[in-house]
Amino acid sequence: MRFLVAAVLAALTLAPGTTVNAQDYPARPIRVVVPFPPGGGTDLMARTVIQKLGEGLGATIVIDNRGGAGGSIGSDIVAKSPADGYTLLIVSGAHAINPGLYPKLPYDSVRDFAPVTMFTSGPGLLVVHPSVPARTVRDFVALAKSRPGQLNYASAGIGTPPHLAGELFNTMAGVKLVHVPYKGNGPAYTDLIGGHVSVMFPTIPTAIPHVRTGKLRALAVTTRSRTPIAPELPPISESGVPGYDVSSWYGLLAPAGTPAAVVSRLQREIAKVLRSPDVGEKLTAQGLDLVGNTPEEFAAIIKSEIVKWARVIKDSGAKAD
Repeated sequence: MRFLVAAVLAALTLAPGTTVNAQDYPARPIRVVVPFPPGGGTDLMARTVIQKLGEGLGATIVIDNRGGAGGSIGSDIVAKSPADGYTLLIVSGAHAINPGLYPKLPYDSVRDFAPVTMFTSGPGLLVVHPSVPARTVRDFVALAKSRPGQLNYASAGIGTPPHLAGELFNTMAGVKLVHVPYKGNGPAYTDLIGGHVSVMFPTIPTAIPHVRTGKLRALAVTTRSRTPIAPELPPISESGVPGYDVSSWYGLLAPAGTPAAVVSRLQREIAKVLRSPDVGEKLTAQGLDLVGNTPEEFAAIIKSEIVKWARVIKDSGAKAD
């Protein structure tokens, strides 16, 4: 299997200077870079959507995990790849966070990429260990204000969306939760469930199983709207922190300069994948909203998210290791 993957990856680099004929695209295997290790949310999203995309395109697609530096290592690989549609990048909200967190990224998060489409958007949750004596956001804010610097919140690492969701909560609620970064969701959940940290702002697909079994208590969703998967949970913005709004999202980028016809073909095929019963039902069952928007709409969202998170990072003083 290793030899087969190596052979396919080698084929992806053939004839980098050749002109792309959009009518014939794709004529060879496509490489999709996931800028995080296997097993995380971005990787799972890639494997859910991309396998079906390959069927629609009639092409072999190889997923290439290139984790590190908050996703910037894999992103840099794609930014510097030929703009021919044969090297693509799966991104999450971290793509919009990195410009504010890493002052010397080796690429420009807007200029060096051609947005294709957003796959999904969905809420995160504010969850606490059952020992925390709060059952509403208002109760939790009052508790945090009475214990400044004494309540810790976990994340999958510095610069991840759950980290910045916590910093935004600190700023808007006027509290001081202490950030404890972990190397991935697994260790963070282990310590949260074990009671070594008190709070987390995780994505809904990873958190709901722990909430359903009673290992964690969910207080609210991070978006301004309720979610069908947990309609009993109010938005944070309606529960004591007006204006709070954080969503988790995933999408696809190509290198800047990729032919518009190729980008359009990819967008149309992904929209079909999201509408397919097997993929669409699987994602909505996890509390995710299906998007499949246009490249222009996705580009506008990325730009607005970069501005939003740069402000949060500046106000909180968050820094990368």
